[in-house]
Amino acid sequence: MDGRILPASPWHEGEIKLQRQLGVATRMDEVGRRVVRDHLTEQHREFYPLLPMVVLGAVDQRGDPWATLRAGRPGFLRAPDAHRLTVELAREPADPAEGGMEDGASLALLGIDLGTRRRNRLNGRLNRQATGFDITVDQSFGNCPKYIQPRQVRFIRDPSELPSLPPKMSAELEDAARALVGQADTFFVATYADLPGGRQVDVSHRGGRAGFVHVGEDSSLTIPDFVGNRFFNTLGNIAVNPRAGLVFPDFSTGGLLQMTGEAELLSGQPEGGILEGAERNWRFRPRRVVWRADALPIRYDFAEWSPFALETRAWPA
Repeated sequence: MDGRILPASPWHEGEIKLQRQLGVATRMDEVGRRVVRDHLTEQHREFYPLLPMVVLGAVDQRGDPWATLRAGRPGFLRAPDAHRLTVELAREPADPAEGGMEDGASLALLGIDLGTRRRNRLNGRLNRQATGFDITVDQSFGNCPKYIQPRQVRFIRDPSELPSLPPKMSAELEDAARALVGQADTFFVATYADLPGGRQVDVSHRGGRAGFVHVGEDSSLTIPDFVGNRFFNTLGNIAVNPRAGLVFPDFSTGGLLQMTGEAELLSGQPEGGILEGAERNWRFRPRRVVWRADALPIRYDFAEWSPFALETRAWPA
């Protein structure tokens, strides 16, 4: 295999705990040493410049994680070498994730092409530059296309034009937000763990049938964990640090519903059961909610359902 293999397991205590529960820790240790790298492969270096959108995960000064989507003309992401990804993005003051994007901060990035269902992840250290920032890569790895609904992208304005509408903030989910979450088939989640070697942030995609996220009367979200790659980056982080940041995009309007709060892994059979295709549920309780209308200069048109999503179920209405 090309590239240097990491000398130690890339998994931390929380990830290993979940892998052990399923009896896959030994196999995942071998997989992790092989596929999680400290650099970008040539394939990944060629992939990122094709993207019109990127997902970022950051941690603000309060220690709250935020997930966000940012867009640019293809080429706004590029890899000048195997250990850096350059991100040309202007500051966006209305984005709550900006508070975690200062020089030297730990950052997570998910490159995802909804048209082809390809996705690759990395995490590392942010270095501010005049036109954006570089990320020095700590970990880089690919992900399978499971549960990604194909969508076709189109720009409706120049990415340099910031949205004119101010963000709307609240401490709970209002009716419009509940409706958006209740019908969503896609969201993204940021989590992190403070490890002996430093902070490690992750941002990940979650998808399923429309309605796969259950909204409780108390605004809590119950989320199924469908069978996946057994990396357990998200849930492993939650196991050691019960915080998460979620973003639900409204693909038809460009709006972003961002929230940060507490997360927990649920054991046993919770009320409502476990959806078909899922191994467990986890719960999220929002503490701060931000709605940013028209946040994105792009729109995504639904193409078709992922065959893996069609094998799952949604919560009863």
